[in-house]
Amino acid sequence: MRFIYIIGFFIIVEIYAFQLIRVLAKGHWWKWVYLAVSILIFLNVVLQFYLSPDRTQVVPVRDFAVTLFLAFLAAKTVFLLIMFFEDIVRIVEGVISLSRKHNSTDLEGMSDASSSFLPSRRSFIAKTGLALAALPFGAILYGAWKGKYNYQVREYELSFDDLPEEFNGYKISQISDIHVGSFDDKDEVAYAIDLVNKQQSDVILFTGDLVNNVARELYGWEDILGRLKAKDGVFSVLGNHDYGDYVNWVSQSEKRKNLEELFQIQKNMGWRLMMDEAHEIKRGTDSLHIVGVQNYGGGRFPKYGNLDKASASLSDSSFKVLMSHDPSHWELQVKDHPKKFHLTLSGHTHGMQFGVEIPGFFKWSPVSFVYKRWAGIYKELDQFLNVNRGFGFIGYSGRAGIWPEITVITLKRA
Repeated sequence: MRFIYIIGFFIIVEIYAFQLIRVLAKGHWWKWVYLAVSILIFLNVVLQFYLSPDRTQVVPVRDFAVTLFLAFLAAKTVFLLIMFFEDIVRIVEGVISLSRKHNSTDLEGMSDASSSFLPSRRSFIAKTGLALAALPFGAILYGAWKGKYNYQVREYELSFDDLPEEFNGYKISQISDIHVGSFDDKDEVAYAIDLVNKQQSDVILFTGDLVNNVARELYGWEDILGRLKAKDGVFSVLGNHDYGDYVNWVSQSEKRKNLEELFQIQKNMGWRLMMDEAHEIKRGTDSLHIVGVQNYGGGRFPKYGNLDKASASLSDSSFKVLMSHDPSHWELQVKDHPKKFHLTLSGHTHGMQFGVEIPGFFKWSPVSFVYKRWAGIYKELDQFLNVNRGFGFIGYSGRAGIWPEITVITLKRA
C-alpha cells in the first residue's frame, strides 16, 4: 500500500508539473525531455530497490538513485507550491472580475468576461519559481556529497536549582541515531568518533538506533565505535530500528537471536545497554542517576519501554538524566511523571535530514509537521528535553541544512 501511495503521489505531482512546464515551454521540445527524465528517474528508483532489496547493505547506485529522485521531487514541490498559490490568486482575481462584469448592464461585456475568466499566468512568477526550485535541488545533491559527514558540535549549559553540588560543571556528550548500516566512509566516521572523545565529557550517552535493521550491520565497525571513552562510561538505549521489527524474519527465534547479538556487540564495545533501569554515578556524597528506557513512541512506533520500572528504585528528589529514544515519549509520559526527570535526551527525528537553520534565530524542517519537539533544547515544568539531530542517516543518504550532531551539555547549579 505504501508503494501505491508513493506512485499515486508521484503521478499527481507529475501531471500538475507537466501542465505548468508545457505552458512555460510554449511549444518547445524540451518539455518532452523534462517528462522523459522525470519518468526515468522514478523508474530507476523502483529498479534499484528491486535489484538491491536488502536495506542493511550500502549500495551506492541505489543511494544515488534515491538522492536524485528526492532532489527532483523537492524542486518540483517548491515550484508547484509557488505556482499553486499563483493559481489561487488568479482564481480570486477572475472571480472579482467576473462579479464586476456581472453587475454591469453591458451584456456583451459580460460575455467577454466569461471567455477570459482567469488571468494568464505571470511569466515572472514562473521563472522565479524555477529559480527557487533550484535551491533544494542543489542542497540535496550537496547533502549527499558532503553534508552527511558535516559533523557539528552543539554545546549547551543548563541550570538546575537542585543539581547536587558535586555535579556542578558535569559534562554529558550525547549522540543518537548512528544507523551504521548506512555508512560508506570509515575514515569520516572515525573522525567523528574522535571528535566525541575530544569533548572530554564525564559520560557519553547514546540514545538509540545503532543499526538500520539487523545486528550484522555492525560487523567491521566494532573497533571504530568501541573507541568511545568517558570517565563514567558509555551508556546506550534501544531505538525503534534496533529491535529488527522492520525485517521479515523466518521465525521469532531468529529475531531474538539477532537482538541478543546486538546486545553482545554493544557489550564487547564497552557500552552499557540500559533496559528499563537506572545507574548511579557518585561524586563524594552526591549522586546523579542515568535512567535508560527501551523505545516508547507515539503513533505506529513500538512501546517497549517501562518508565515506572526504570525509576522504581529512585526517589522523587534524586537528580535524573533520562535516555529515551523517541521525543514523543516526553510528551506522553515523562514531563508529567510524578518522579521528576530533570533532563531527557532523545533523538529519532533526524530533523528529517533536511531543513533550514539559522542558529539562535530560525529553524524549520518538514518533520516539524509531525513532531512538536524535533531538534534542540526544550523546557517545560522546570524539566529539559534535548532532541539530538542524529549522527547518521537513513533513507536519504545525505543531510541538507540539518547536519549530523554531537551534543555536549554542561550541567550547572543555579
